[in-house]
Amino acid sequence: MMKKDTIAAIATGLTDAGIGIIRISGKNAVEVGDRLFRLPSGRKMLSKAESHRMYYGYVAEENKDFIIDEVMIVVMRAPRSFTGEDTVEIQCHGGVLVMKKILSASLSCGARLAEPGEFTKRAFLNGRIDLAGAEAVMDVIQSQNEYALASSVSQLKGALSGEIRKLRAEMIHEIAFIESALDDPEHFSLENYPEELYVKIEMTADKIKKMIDTADNGKLIKEGIRTVIVGKPNAGKSSLLNCIAGEERAIVTDIAGTTRDILQETVKLGEICLNIVDTAGIRDTGDIVEKIGVEKAKESAESADLIVYVVDTSTELDENDREIISLIMNKPVIVLMNKSDLKNIVTEEMICSLFQEILERESYKEDEENKKQKKYIKNFFQEKRLITIKTSAREEEGLDIFEKAVKDMFFKEEIKSTGEIVITNMRHKEALQEAFDSLMLVKKSIEDGMPEDFYSIDLINAYASLGRIIGEEVDDDLVEEIFSKFCMGK
Repeated sequence: MMKKDTIAAIATGLTDAGIGIIRISGKNAVEVGDRLFRLPSGRKMLSKAESHRMYYGYVAEENKDFIIDEVMIVVMRAPRSFTGEDTVEIQCHGGVLVMKKILSASLSCGARLAEPGEFTKRAFLNGRIDLAGAEAVMDVIQSQNEYALASSVSQLKGALSGEIRKLRAEMIHEIAFIESALDDPEHFSLENYPEELYVKIEMTADKIKKMIDTADNGKLIKEGIRTVIVGKPNAGKSSLLNCIAGEERAIVTDIAGTTRDILQETVKLGEICLNIVDTAGIRDTGDIVEKIGVEKAKESAESADLIVYVVDTSTELDENDREIISLIMNKPVIVLMNKSDLKNIVTEEMICSLFQEILERESYKEDEENKKQKKYIKNFFQEKRLITIKTSAREEEGLDIFEKAVKDMFFKEEIKSTGEIVITNMRHKEALQEAFDSLMLVKKSIEDGMPEDFYSIDLINAYASLGRIIGEEVDDDLVEEIFSKFCMGK
C-alpha cells in the first residue's frame, strides 16, 4: 500500500490569501525543491541545506529565467517530518495562480500530484501517527466549536490511543497467561484464575462502557446539535432564528403562516454549534402549500436532537399546542415563552401542566408500554428534558439563558474541563462495542464454567476490535476509505 514516489500538493486553501504553502514529500523531495529554488545570488543550494531551517529566495521554472515568486522554503529531512519522509515546504504569496504555477513546476521536476489525505496516510504508514491520530487531524480541521476542537486535540495528542494501548496490553497479558498455562500446566497454575479474570474483565469492560457512553455526546460535539424550532404560526420562530444567527435569515411579518418551508442555518452559540431548522407553524390549515410545510415540520421534529418550542405567551394555548406537544414529548425540549415584553396570558405552570396532561394521556396503552411511559413522565421533569425560559425575540432577551440551558441539557460543562476521553468517531464506537460484547462473552464463559481456552478466543476478538481503532488490526480497504475523505494537501 505504501508508495515510495514523491508527491506534491497545495497545502493551504485554494483561494486568494496572504500566504500559500506547497508541500512536497518523498525520497526525491529535496531534489525536486533544488531544481525549483534559487538563492538571491542565483545559485542552487537546497541539496546541502540544513534540516528545519528556513531560507529566503525565489522559485523559478527549471532551466528558465522566469521567476514565479519570491518565497521562503524549509527542508525537513527524514524521519523528522510529518510524513516521516524528506519534505520540502514552499511558502509563497497566496494567490491562486501563483500557487498553481509553483505546483505545476514541482510536478514538471519529478513529483506527482498527491491524492486526498496522502500526506497523512504516509505519516500513518511510516509509524509517525496511528489511525486514531490520523482521523483526529481531520477532526481538528473540521472543528466547528470549542468542545469539538478540545476533543480533537486531545485525541491528536494521543489520549484515546494511549488508553486503547493500555487496555490491549492488559488483554494480551491474560491471553499469553492462558496459552502458557494450557501448554505448560506444570509451571502455570489456573487454580482460582477464572475468578481473578472475572474481576479484571469487569473492570476493563467498565472502562470501555464509559467510553461508549460518551459517543452520543461526542456525535453532538463533532457534528453540532440538530435543533428544530417548532410552534404555532406567528409565535416568533423566525424572529428567534434571526436573533441567534445575528442576521436576517428568515422573513418576519405579522401575517401568520409566512414560513412555508424549512430553513436551515448552522450557528455558533457561545462554545456550542447548533444546526438549526426553522419550520412552518404547525396548525390545521386548508392551504395546500402551508399543509406541506406543516408536514415537513413534523418530519424534522422526529429527527431532532433538541426541540425548541416557541410559545406566544400573549395568546391562549389551544389544540394546536396539544398537537405540537404530542409530537415532541419524546425529545429534549426547551420551551421559549416568547413575547414576554407583552401582556402574558400563558404561564410556565400552564405549559408544564399541559405537558404533564398529554404525557399521562399518552401513557394509557398496553401494560408494558404503560410502565415505560410512566417512568418516562417522572424522568421528563427530573432530568431537565423540559426547560422553560422567558424570552423576547423582539428585545433579544433570554438568549444567554437559552445558551446555558443547552449546555446544561447536553454537556453539563464537564467535557472540556475534565479532559475526559469523548468518542466522536462512530467507527471507534462500533469497535469499542464489539470489544465490550466479546468481554461479556468471556464473563458468560466463566459463569458457565467453560474451559479456559474459551476465554482466550473472546479475549483475542476484543483485542483485535480495539486494534482497529489505532490501525493495528485494519485492512487496506478501510485505510483507503478513511484517507479518501481528507482534503487535498493534508
